[in-house]
Amino acid sequence: MGGLRMGPLRYSINLTVDGCSDHLAVEPDEELHRHHMENLTRADALLFGRVIYEMMEQAWRPSAAAVSRPEWTEPFARTIDAAKKYVVSSTLERVDWNAELVRGDLRTAVEQIKERCPGGVFVSGVQLPTALAELGLIDEYEFVVHPRIAGRGPRLFEGLAKHVDLKLVGRSELASGAAVMRYAPA
Repeated sequence: MGGLRMGPLRYSINLTVDGCSDHLAVEPDEELHRHHMENLTRADALLFGRVIYEMMEQAWRPSAAAVSRPEWTEPFARTIDAAKKYVVSSTLERVDWNAELVRGDLRTAVEQIKERCPGGVFVSGVQLPTALAELGLIDEYEFVVHPRIAGRGPRLFEGLAKHVDLKLVGRSELASGAAVMRYAPA
């Protein structure tokens, strides 16, 4: 695309050892919030689908602070509140919370966002990342695998048309026993 350097699109998600990606299936703690806050600070912007955008806005927008939450969540709350956000949605009429709607051809729109964000773009969720993986737009996959078997719940990349081969580029472990594994497309 015109020789411009595109920032990487990094995907991260929490899941259980049996592959459940429901955010209610894992127990958040201070270290996990710190880990995800560091992910956010490595990016110039966040890319959300409608569902994740609405869920994050409800949980982390400053007005959500009226709901009691642990003090250790505040650095994450401040970081996500300040972040530039892009929201892919054909149903939302408007967004705010430092956000911009993304419409039209997904590949073109995401490549343009990556060009504007040389420090990278962070994405999470289930449906939008599946579409991004189909288009080969994800540059790094991070799976935070929690030591829990959920037995039910949404699974990642359901309906993906073709395999995405990955190579391990990093791994670490949180005190909770969660394994953080980072992969790049092979």
